[in-house]
Parts: sequence; structure tokens; C-alpha cells
Amino acid sequence: MAMIKEEDIRKIAKLAHLEITDEEVALYTPQMADIVGYVEQLNELATDSVEPATGGLTPEGEATETKRRDVIEGSLGQQLALDQAPTPSHGHFRVPKVL
Repeated sequence: MAMIKEEDIRKIAKLAHLEITDEEVALYTPQMADIVGYVEQLNELATDSVEPATGGLTPEGEATETKRRDVIEGSLGQQLALDQAPTPSHGHFRVPKVL
């Protein structure tokens, strides 16, 4: 299991501007250790023969060919999109308040 300490959780919370209680620190410390331990298992995989991903570029930095043609197509249109909405409101999507 990864060595995650309560101080690490407090530092992460501070960096994220989160208020965290002592109970939450005690809860999250072993959970975070389990997550980090799971990710560390990836270091055990043999990746020597795997080519690095270049994000759509060749090793020389040139753009690769796309998988499909870039064709302009029509959109759904407002009425058809709103017909699929659970609670449309005056020509708009109604969504739950976030703040």
C-alpha cells in the first residue's frame, strides 16, 4: 500500500481550497492510499515494446491522417433538441441550479 499520510490529505485539500474535517482526513487517507497503490501497479507492466502515444502526431511531429472525413452536417435544430429534453422552458433547456 502506498505511503499516504494525513498531512498529504490536508495539503491536497489546502491546494484545492477545500475545508476538510479530521473525520474526513481519517476517512480519505486510506482511500487515497488504496488509489495510489492501484495506480502504482501499472509500473509492473512490461511496456518496453509499446510505442509512446504522440497525440495525433508522427514521431517527427507531423500531423497524422484522420480516421474520418471532416464533413459539415446539419444540426438537430432547436425544436428537435428540445423535444428530447425532460423539461424544456420557453425555448431553452432547464437544468438544476448549481450554485
